[in-house]
Amino acid sequence: MNNRPLILITNDDSIHAPGLRKLIEIMRPIGDVAVIASEQIMSGMGHAVTTKSPLMPRLVKEEPGYKEYITNGTPADNVKLGKHALLERKPDLIVSGINHGSNAAINIIYSGTMAAALEGAIDGIPSIGFSLDDFSPKADFSHVDSFVDIITRKVLQEGLPEGVCLNVNIPKISDQPVKGIKTVRQAKARWVEEFEKRADPYGRTYYWMGGVFQNGDPRSDTDEKALSENYVAVVPVQVDFTALSMLDKIKF
Repeated sequence: MNNRPLILITNDDSIHAPGLRKLIEIMRPIGDVAVIASEQIMSGMGHAVTTKSPLMPRLVKEEPGYKEYITNGTPADNVKLGKHALLERKPDLIVSGINHGSNAAINIIYSGTMAAALEGAIDGIPSIGFSLDDFSPKADFSHVDSFVDIITRKVLQEGLPEGVCLNVNIPKISDQPVKGIKTVRQAKARWVEEFEKRADPYGRTYYWMGGVFQNGDPRSDTDEKALSENYVAVVPVQVDFTALSMLDKIKF
């Protein structure tokens, strides 16, 4: 009988992303691993699911304790495929990432990486989204191992409440060592969008979206503050969006 935990790994930067490969490397000593990741980059897809075309996973690698599938689906699709179609048993843990770029503050809303973790939380599967505060395709992940390992093993041992997952953001590598891990709240920060008006070679108008990330949150216990001070930021995130403080104030 196999007593090793089954770990489902996915991401939104595609099956080819270095961050995914690093996460696989860290997870394989911890448990049996099933990778289900998209062939194309799905960054910014949020919790989108595929409903107008078939999902076509392909098993591309199999060895004892390890399977790897490539799909045409979104990160949320990939977790659903794992839970309902591809895996022989329910995963003991879902880990998503390691994302190229921070998913702190409002970024969680847009993130396919975090959508995968939230999809796991919906079914009561302990789930973690890992991100590195470095958007470069060639980001350096060499300093993340111990932090990912510590957080993963703690969640495997202690579990998480149903409907709750972890949003973990790791500082970019620098000449200073990461100071440690802090459990914090999500910062009240946002993107201020800018749309540049352009014309294609045929004279047709199109728009290119850009923007500036603005953090006006002065609190000392946020993910953005922790990252700025070179700490790993861990935010417990819940599926339930209900504004509980308003239940007694909005009456009809």
